[in-house]
Amino acid sequence: MKSFVFSDDQGLIPAIATLARGLGEFDAYTAGSASASLSRYGASKVFIFPEANLTDAIADLLSAKLVSGEYKYGFIASTVNGRDIAGLISAKANVNALAEISSFQDSQSSVRTKRFSFGGKSVLEEESNARIFTVAPGIADPKEVDHESQVEQIQLGPSKISVISSEDKKSGGVDIEKAQAIVSIGRGLGNKDKLSVIEPFASSINAVIAGSRPVCLDYHWLSEDRQVGLSGKKVRPKVYVALGISGQIQHIAGMRGSKIVIAINKDKSAPIFDECDYGIVGDMFQIVPKLVEELKK
Repeated sequence: MKSFVFSDDQGLIPAIATLARGLGEFDAYTAGSASASLSRYGASKVFIFPEANLTDAIADLLSAKLVSGEYKYGFIASTVNGRDIAGLISAKANVNALAEISSFQDSQSSVRTKRFSFGGKSVLEEESNARIFTVAPGIADPKEVDHESQVEQIQLGPSKISVISSEDKKSGGVDIEKAQAIVSIGRGLGNKDKLSVIEPFASSINAVIAGSRPVCLDYHWLSEDRQVGLSGKKVRPKVYVALGISGQIQHIAGMRGSKIVIAINKDKSAPIFDECDYGIVGDMFQIVPKLVEELKK
C-alpha cells in the first residue's frame, strides 16, 4: 500500500509524513523551495510544485494517481489550500473524504479514524471506506529517518486559476501552531495594557502568547494570527495555559489537542474548568505574578 502526503505549508509535512510512514511507502508533495529537512522523513520521493495556489491543477494530478491505483490513501494538511484540494480530489476521483482527522488506523477493508465534532465538544470515532483525509496539526510526533529522500521538481498541468496578485497579512511573527507552550488570554485581561503582567510569565516558561477570538478580532489586543479557536488556529502544545478564558466551545475546538491544560479564572463556573487538567479559581493578576516569583526560584 502506498500513500501520498500533501501540504502547501512545509512545516506541517513532518508530522503527516511520520503518520504515513507507519502505514507503508509514501510520496510527499509540496510547493515552493524545498527545505532541507523535507527529505528526512522517509518519503520515497518528495515532489515540489512551483505554485501552491493552482489547486485545481494539483487536484487533477493527485486524483489521477489515486484513480490509477498508484496511491491508496491521500493525507492532506488542513490548510485553506489543502481543504480545497481534498474536496476537489474527492469529487474528481469519486472517493469519500474525511476532514480534520486526529487519528488513523487501516484494517485492509476499512479505515478507523477519530476527529472532533460539534465544534470540538466531542470526539467522533468512525469506520469508513474514505481514502482522502485532511489532517489536523500534530497527528504524530515528527521523527526523522537515517536516510534522505530524492527530491524532484515537477510541473503542473493547465489550471483555470490565474493568480493576479498576493499580499501577506500582517503577522505577529510567531507561528502558534508550532509552539510547545502557549499562554492564551481571554477578555478577562480587561485591556491591552495589562499584557505587561502576562508577558513575564510567558517568558518564564518559554511560551508564546495567544488569545481568544474577542482578544484577537474584536479588541485587537493581539494580532489575528494568534487567535486560537474554531475560526482561528488549532494548536496542540505540550502545555496550554488559559488566563481569563471562559472556555466556550468555539475556543475549545482550537486547543482540544493540548497535552496539559492549565486554567486560571475567577469564575468557578467557567466551562474551561471542565476541559483543564489543573484549574485555579482566582484573580489572574494576583496569581500570575506569584507564579513568576516561584518560577524565578
